[in-house]
Amino acid sequence: MKLSLGPLQYYWPRQTVFDFYERIAGTAVDIVYLGEVTCSRRHELRLDDWLDVAALMQSAGKTAVLSTQVLLESGSDVAAMQKIAAQGGFGVEANDMGAVSAMSVASSDGAPRGFVAGPHLNVYNGPTLQWMASMGATRWVAPLEMPRADLALLQRERPAGLQTEVFVHGRLPLAFSARCFTARHRNLPKDDCQFSCLDHPDGLMLRTREDADFLVLNGIQTQSARVHSLIDAWDDLVALGVDVARISPQAQHTEAILGLYDAVRQGTLTGFAARAALLPLLPDAGGGERADCNGYWHGQPGQDRVERAAPAVV
Repeated sequence: MKLSLGPLQYYWPRQTVFDFYERIAGTAVDIVYLGEVTCSRRHELRLDDWLDVAALMQSAGKTAVLSTQVLLESGSDVAAMQKIAAQGGFGVEANDMGAVSAMSVASSDGAPRGFVAGPHLNVYNGPTLQWMASMGATRWVAPLEMPRADLALLQRERPAGLQTEVFVHGRLPLAFSARCFTARHRNLPKDDCQFSCLDHPDGLMLRTREDADFLVLNGIQTQSARVHSLIDAWDDLVALGVDVARISPQAQHTEAILGLYDAVRQGTLTGFAARAALLPLLPDAGGGERADCNGYWHGQPGQDRVERAAPAVV
């Protein structure tokens, strides 16, 4: 099974992004998704910069994929998506149906261009999966809330040659809105947000009146407060025939997290031991608490943590 690094969901300073991917080039990750997927007002990097990073990943032996924005709100957003679709040097992850349409346009030899069907395309059944493959998808990313049992059914129905990717680590991107909640938190309009997201490299925690972690605000995106992790469910992923496991970047310790998943993949570390090593690397949710969740995978509320029994010691 391959490891992928999902697109950067947060807004980081330009040099921070370049330094981050310089370090990622030295990790065991196989596929790296690049580009601005959350908000078109984030301009620290332009397409040419992302293409440079993609070339760096390629030179390091990684497969670079350019991800399109999830929520397109203007003509300029559509134009940016079309530029990504038009470049022919790297693969493309289509995150809305406009991008799917752009990628399904036949190439000069009459064959459809391949693309990755992103996790926000609402692929929940066999006919939709077949249709995506007919449009040219070569890999699909299962919806974030899809339980293991439902994925097992789709794995039996997926077309031959279509790879499956599962989001295994990171705060879950649950929803996108035309309104910017990070700007609203500072009583700023979206069009004059003063790029408030730069102050929150792992998003802005939203708590209930009882001071319980609830959600994370990341501009127009709403994320889970807890980090979703399937590091102790690796055997499930292998048994289901999953081809790619996706890890989402965070402001600190991403390289170490990739290393733990790789160790589980290589069989040098059990999932149970890897999770114990993983918890201290998660973003601080406040008060020193670092917690993960896996509820969706088990058909439970996403914020829940379903415990697995520790392996027997022989």
